Amino acid sequence: MNRAGTDVLVVGYGPVGQVTATLLAGRGHRVTVVERRPEPYPMPRAVSFDGESARILAAAGIGEALRTVAEPSRDYVWTNGDGATLFEVDVAERGWSGWPDSVSMYQPGIEAALTERGAAQPTLRVLRGHRLTGLRDAGDHVEATVDGPEGGVLTARYVVGCDGANSAVRDALDAAATDLRFFNDWLTCDVRLHEPRRFVPNNLQVCDPARPRTAVSAGPGHRRWEFMRLPGEPREEFGSIENVWRLLALFGVEESGATLERHAVYTFQARYVDRWRTGRVLIAGDAAHLMPPFAGQGMCSGFRDAANLAWKLDLVLTGRAGEALLDTYTDERREHVRHAIAMSVDLGRVICQTDPAAARDRDEVMIGVRERGLAAPPPSAVHPLTGGLLARDAGGRPRGAAGELTPQGRVRIGGREGLLDDVIGAPGFVLLTTEPPGELLDPPHAAALARLGTRFVRLDAAADLDAVHLPYLARAGAVAALVRPDFYLFGTAADRAGAAALVEELLDGLGAGADLDAGADLGAGGAVSRSS
Repeated sequence: MNRAGTDVLVVGYGPVGQVTATLLAGRGHRVTVVERRPEPYPMPRAVSFDGESARILAAAGIGEALRTVAEPSRDYVWTNGDGATLFEVDVAERGWSGWPDSVSMYQPGIEAALTERGAAQPTLRVLRGHRLTGLRDAGDHVEATVDGPEGGVLTARYVVGCDGANSAVRDALDAAATDLRFFNDWLTCDVRLHEPRRFVPNNLQVCDPARPRTAVSAGPGHRRWEFMRLPGEPREEFGSIENVWRLLALFGVEESGATLERHAVYTFQARYVDRWRTGRVLIAGDAAHLMPPFAGQGMCSGFRDAANLAWKLDLVLTGRAGEALLDTYTDERREHVRHAIAMSVDLGRVICQTDPAAARDRDEVMIGVRERGLAAPPPSAVHPLTGGLLARDAGGRPRGAAGELTPQGRVRIGGREGLLDDVIGAPGFVLLTTEPPGELLDPPHAAALARLGTRFVRLDAAADLDAVHLPYLARAGAVAALVRPDFYLFGTAADRAGAAALVEELLDGLGAGADLDAGADLGAGGAVSRSS
C-alpha cells in the first residue's frame, strides 16, 4: 500500500527546484517543497542562460516574464592584457531553440516569476523555513524528517534533492563523486550603475596574467564584474570592500556612481556525482554537479536536469512507464554534464593563465588564428544524448539524429501563430509530421502515443513560418520526428512502417502501461494539431 502524503517532495527552492516543482505540478502532481530559507534569497548568483534553458523556462510558464527580467546577451569578446582581441563572437538573438542563444538575466527577477507561477498552481505547496534532517526509503515511499513549523515526518512517492552544493539529500545518499581538481577563487561583484552606460563589447573576458577579469551584463539595469584571486593574495583581504572598489576602478566604475548590490569570493569547482538516483531519491542541479562558470552552463545544466526528470517522473507516477525509466536520468544527464564540465575546465585553463610567458604564447596563437581568418565558433557546451531512451540501430547506437536537441521556430496552426511550444500547448511528446497523422499511423499506434500525452503536429510550407521544422525533417530523410518532452529527438521515421516501428520502440523503452490497443482511434486521449 502506498502511504505517501505527496507525489514528489522537492528539497530546495532555488531556480532548479522551482523549475522541477513547477513542471511536475503543471502536470497535475502533488508536489511539496522544503526550503530552509524563510524568504527567497535576494541577491543575484547566475547571470545568464542559453536558448534551451529559455525554452525550458517558457515550458514552466514564465516565458512572458523573461522579456522584462532578461535580455539578449549580444556580443562576447576576449582580449589579452594589452587590449588585443583574442576571440569574438556575436550571439544570435534567435537561435536553435527559438530564443536567443545566450540570455543575460537578473536572477532575483527570474526567481520571483517562478515563485508567482508556483503560487498559482493548486497542487504545489512550498514550506519555507523548513530544513531536511533525515531520509528513509521505505520501499513504496520515502519518509523525510523535516524541522520547521509544519515539519515532522513527511512522506512522498519520490524525493528530488535540488538543495545546492551542500546538499543534505546527496549526503543522505552517501553518493560517490568524480572531482577534476580544477578550482580557483574569483571575486564576484554585482553592480547597479546610477547612470545608463553602453558597454562595447557587452560581455568582455580579459585574459590578463596580471589579473584575469570579466565584465558582463547581469540583466536589464545590472552589471557583473569578476576578478581572479592571484597566488599569494590573502583571501580575506581580496574580498574586502576596499579591494572591490579598487578592482572596479579598472573598468572605470567608482563608488560615487554605482551601488554595489553584492560581492563575494567563490571557489569554482569541477565535479559531479557518479549516481544521481538511489531508489526513490534523486538529485539535480548543484547537488549533482558543480562546474566553473566559463562555459555558462552551471544553472543551464540544472534546468536540463529538471526538464529531463519531470517528464520521466510524470510517466512513472501515472503508471505509463516502468520505474526503470528513472535509471535513464543518470545515464543521460551525467554524460551531458561531463562534457560541459570538461569544456568549462578547458576554457578556464586558457582564461586563468597567470604565467606571463605562457600567456604570451597563448596570445600569439589566438591572435594568429584570428588574423588568418581561421577562428571557428566555439564548440557547443551541449552535445547530443548517447545513453538512455532513444531510437537505436542494430548495434545499439542512437539511430540517425536521435539524441539531438530539436529546433524550434514560429508556426501557424489552426489560426494561431507563434513559437511551436506556445502554439501546441503543454509540454509532452510531439509527433511532427509532413503527412496526415491518420494516414501515417494506424489507430493502435496513434492511441498509444495519445495516452502518453503526445501532440500530433502536421506542418506544410505555409505553416512552418521560419522554415525550421520541414528542413530539419528533410535533412533527416524523414516524414515524421518523435520529440521527447524535454525537446530531444527520440527518433525519426521515413514511412508508415518506420513510424509504427518507432512507436513500438518507444513503448518498449518505457516498459509499462503503454500497450497497443487495437480498438483505439487517433483522438483517444491526445490533441491533434494541423497546419490548416
